[in-house]
Amino acid sequence: MEVTARAPGKIILAGEHAVVHGYTAVASSIDLYTVFSIRLRSEDDDTVKLKLNDIGLDFSWSVRRIKEVLSHLGSPFSSTPTSCSLETIKSLATLVDEQSFPETKIGLASGVYAFLWLYTSILGFKPATVTVSSELPVGAGLGSSAAYCVSLSAALLALSDSVKLDVSQKGWSTFNESEAELVNKWAFEGEKIIHGKPSGVDNSVSTFGNVIKFKSGVMTRVNSNMPLRMLITNTKVGRDTKALVANVSARKSRHPDAMCSVLNAIEAISDEWSTIIQSHAVDDLYLSANEEKLGELMEMNQGLLLSIGVSHASIENVLQTSMKYKLASKLTGAGGGGCVLTLLPTHISGEVIGKLVEELGSFGFQSFTAGIGGKGVQISFDHSS
Repeated sequence: MEVTARAPGKIILAGEHAVVHGYTAVASSIDLYTVFSIRLRSEDDDTVKLKLNDIGLDFSWSVRRIKEVLSHLGSPFSSTPTSCSLETIKSLATLVDEQSFPETKIGLASGVYAFLWLYTSILGFKPATVTVSSELPVGAGLGSSAAYCVSLSAALLALSDSVKLDVSQKGWSTFNESEAELVNKWAFEGEKIIHGKPSGVDNSVSTFGNVIKFKSGVMTRVNSNMPLRMLITNTKVGRDTKALVANVSARKSRHPDAMCSVLNAIEAISDEWSTIIQSHAVDDLYLSANEEKLGELMEMNQGLLLSIGVSHASIENVLQTSMKYKLASKLTGAGGGGCVLTLLPTHISGEVIGKLVEELGSFGFQSFTAGIGGKGVQISFDHSS
């Protein structure tokens, strides 16, 4: 039997940077997924194989070697998530160093650490073939690592004794609330291996889907009633998130009163976003009016983000280009490059979107459409394998 799990990426709709200082942010899932498939092998084949399809890397470890290095894990603890110690990180590094990891892709090594640790912690020492593919660009602020950890944790738990799933069910199915929470907790531990001190927002959005409000460490799930679509443009400009956050904090120290006003304004935008998307559209006119309000909020939010120093020339190129088509845009995530959101109203034609994508492509940007606020992690079973 083969188990497949998929988990969505995420975007920040409003409140980035302000959330670092205790203000509200609104995040949403998008219908672009990372997919993990796991097929357990017979005990005769003493290997764990990991195939990273999108980057063309394959890894293989003997179960015997994993046991030697990670002997303290061994007995699965799938129902009680624990944290990975620094000593275990060193052991994981030993296993990864034994593989031929290209120097140009060494930044992805932490993802392999997370795989080995989650796999061994949840399933123990079982041979298997594991494949992963993703529609999410890496390092673009769309929650690719969270979707990786969530889909991996879900697939592993589906093969463990910690969750009870109907394996005869056809197509995609979902976890119940308590099982999804277990997936989320394991995924958060995986995120810690990759990022050190993640907020927990990305993995929560990826696990539960839809929309989440986040403030001072407290997450509130929001049910969106609006069928929103966004054009997501990846500028492919790398950014240093830590440096951007530090620069905003420094500006706040230099101009406390002005920055307080800006951050309060950003929080007001976040609150209005969550109110609007929860409203039920009574007709097309009402929906159109709400889309126009959201567009205005995006423009205001972007202006405030520009004022705190996190925009970038590449982002401004996207804004100016989308403005030609009378469409509202804003950066999402840390800024300084990364991705930009453009709201696509329901009345917009495919021809217009195509022209916009083509024009943005002339800058070397990559654009793709995504639905907002969809389902979280899902699982499926294939008995033919």
